[in-house]
Amino acid sequence: MAFNFGGAATNPATGLAAPGFGTTTTAAAPAGFGGFGTTTTGGLFGNTQNKGFGFSSGLGTGTTAAAGFGTSLGTTLGGGFGGFNIQPQQQQQANALSAPTLLGDERDAILAKWNQLQAFWGTGKGYFNNQLPPVDFTQENPFCRFKAVGYSCIPGSKDEDGLVVLAFNKKEADVRSQQQQLVESLHKVLGGNQTLTVNVEGVKALPDDQTEVVIYVVERSPNGTSKRIPATTLYSYVEQANTKAQLTQLAVFMSVTRTELSPAQLKQLLANAPAGVDPIIWEQAKVDNPDADKLIPVPMVGFKELLRRLKIQDQMTKQHQSRVDIISNDISELQKNQATTVAKIAQYKRKLMDLSHRVLQVLIKQEIQRKSGYAIQVDEEHLRVQLDTIQCELNAPTQFKGRLNELMSQIRMQNHFGTVRSEERYSVDGDLLREIRQHLKQQQEGLSQLISVIKDDVEDIKLIEHGLLDRLG
Repeated sequence: MAFNFGGAATNPATGLAAPGFGTTTTAAAPAGFGGFGTTTTGGLFGNTQNKGFGFSSGLGTGTTAAAGFGTSLGTTLGGGFGGFNIQPQQQQQANALSAPTLLGDERDAILAKWNQLQAFWGTGKGYFNNQLPPVDFTQENPFCRFKAVGYSCIPGSKDEDGLVVLAFNKKEADVRSQQQQLVESLHKVLGGNQTLTVNVEGVKALPDDQTEVVIYVVERSPNGTSKRIPATTLYSYVEQANTKAQLTQLAVFMSVTRTELSPAQLKQLLANAPAGVDPIIWEQAKVDNPDADKLIPVPMVGFKELLRRLKIQDQMTKQHQSRVDIISNDISELQKNQATTVAKIAQYKRKLMDLSHRVLQVLIKQEIQRKSGYAIQVDEEHLRVQLDTIQCELNAPTQFKGRLNELMSQIRMQNHFGTVRSEERYSVDGDLLREIRQHLKQQQEGLSQLISVIKDDVEDIKLIEHGLLDRLG
């Protein structure tokens, strides 16, 4: 199960009446990617003056790229992969749990148990010394019991792909209906440079009526070539205070890059257990990883994080079900098309058979015309003898027709006896009955085909005879 945002992110847009896309903002517009003007604010490339994204302008020089999986893992956007950069447990917390000296009597033991209970729960303050302030117990402390380890997908896109995720506090339907307006608004937020183009890579629904939009920016150079702005460069600009304020008015409450981890970053990330997570549990989570090449263990601290991941999983389940329904509808449509095609093939087969008969009739007439005036040949006489023999076999009492009549008589007698003596029940094995029916059906089909061939041959012979009589007459 892949989750897009690792930690429990706070939502700065909560309660904000976010205007629609494209609403004019009062915040000072940033200079954009291509024209920083004379501003001294730390821009996309540091303190630059009126420089665009030219391919030789030194992209990203003098800046610290704030990547989602960079040097501040877990501190960006509510935790990245779930909060890997939490400070170690202080000695004061240990004193509050094991040996408080607040009262100086047996009540300190009771206070220690109370502090332990608060630490297990992950909330409250632990008093342990009159000269020192109390310790704040959070869910990140190593004694908190409400923790687990899950797995998230490792991003697969590269920095040069330029993918940046913007999370909107709007429904997916609203975002899709205003997608063009959204692109125009983002272009204005990014400076409105005509050499830059904002593109939407994908739109996906998130829990709580929120939406994830993946964007990238393409810069066109004067010589006609184009390239994507790196994800870290774009993210650094998006995270600037003035840019972030304008994005907040567009109902953006979170932004994060989607770049893959280098082997060194991945090794460093997995080397040590996150703060507050038992190293034994962390090592076991790495061993139990179902796909170490695609998934990475992430800590889940507290009920809110568990609820968040549960909502995301439910959202993904709904998306998968929607996709399954679409595939099912496509399969049903294909089955209908297949049935129509099979019917057309059968129709064309019948038409081909009719045309074959017509061609045969034409050939017969042509053959009659060609052989008119000639005596009957030996092979034709043999054919007539064979047809007469077949007709006699069909009409013979002991052959097919006679046997079929005998079977029909027996069936009628059995039906009659069954009606007269209804109290006597006879049963026939189902497999044997199916074999009899199949045998009778094959016999009937064979007779029908044979009769049809004989009739056609008789007609042909009649035509030949008439042709010969006409010629002789």
